[in-house]
Amino acid sequence: MLIRDAQPADVPAITAIYAHHVAVGTGTFEEQPPAEAEMAARIAKVQGAGWAWLVAELDGAVIGYAYFNQFRDRSAYRFAAEDSIYIRDDVRGQGVGKALVEALLARATECGFRQIFAVIGDSENVGSIGLHVSLGFRQAGVLKAAGLKFGRWVDVVFMQRALGEGDRTTPA
Repeated sequence: MLIRDAQPADVPAITAIYAHHVAVGTGTFEEQPPAEAEMAARIAKVQGAGWAWLVAELDGAVIGYAYFNQFRDRSAYRFAAEDSIYIRDDVRGQGVGKALVEALLARATECGFRQIFAVIGDSENVGSIGLHVSLGFRQAGVLKAAGLKFGRWVDVVFMQRALGEGDRTTPA
């Protein structure tokens, strides 16, 4: 498996992976899958800011993707990132997500981020929660019934991990 930066040719596969999660999952609160043009714009925005949008490739096919961006737009959040990970359904549970997040952690640290958050849709999303725990994230809180999808209330789990010096020092 190869982890690399996303390229324009990856947009159809990325769009298809995400569309599946939108259609059947509660890991995202989007209810309509975005078109390829919208996904391309999202990738360009993340990469244009100097942040990572990565894909996992196996035998020439994109089997998952992950990215990070600044947690919120306000300047005080400039050292806090948020990750997002989506894996093709037929390869979930095979280490693809872990490899992607490990690469994201290294890249986010290189970009000067000091904290990274996972904002996980659905407190029953044991795969994503377990993945993040295995990489040193700790639960920071749960927003109960934060969204309504598929006719049911869905929680949001916040997880957090320090990067680099974390809060031990103040960035220059």
